[in-house]
Amino acid sequence: MLHFEWTQNLKSKTYKDALDIRKEVFVEEQQVPVSIEIDDLEDKTLHLVGYEESIPVATARIYPMENGKYKVQRVAIRKAAREKKYGSILMQEIERHVRELGGKRLFLGAQNHAIGFYEKVGYTICGEEYEEAGILHHDMDKIL
Repeated sequence: MLHFEWTQNLKSKTYKDALDIRKEVFVEEQQVPVSIEIDDLEDKTLHLVGYEESIPVATARIYPMENGKYKVQRVAIRKAAREKKYGSILMQEIERHVRELGGKRLFLGAQNHAIGFYEKVGYTICGEEYEEAGILHHDMDKIL
């Protein structure tokens, strides 16, 4: 089972763990340039890490927008943990926390290969296909 830690502290171990997962998944596996992966929103977002025992295996960040809307970003699961259904558990934790913050709606840019996963956890496509970092995406959202 996972336990979760949230942080906004860019000097914390939790944030470092989030970056390690993101670099492994996005930069190394998907060849996203570091200059795109680490952006100017790092200090404006809430960072989440899921730990299996003491090992960081899952991460995401949320960006508060207007009118109770939060953008879910940088969702990543380490390859060795992908068959354990941690993605669904991570998304449940995001929803729990956003509700606690008073959020009403979640929004994200899903890589096309992940659309089926997001549909299974209640998201619907709300935009046209677009390319970002050489990867095709669709915007999706979920009302809480």
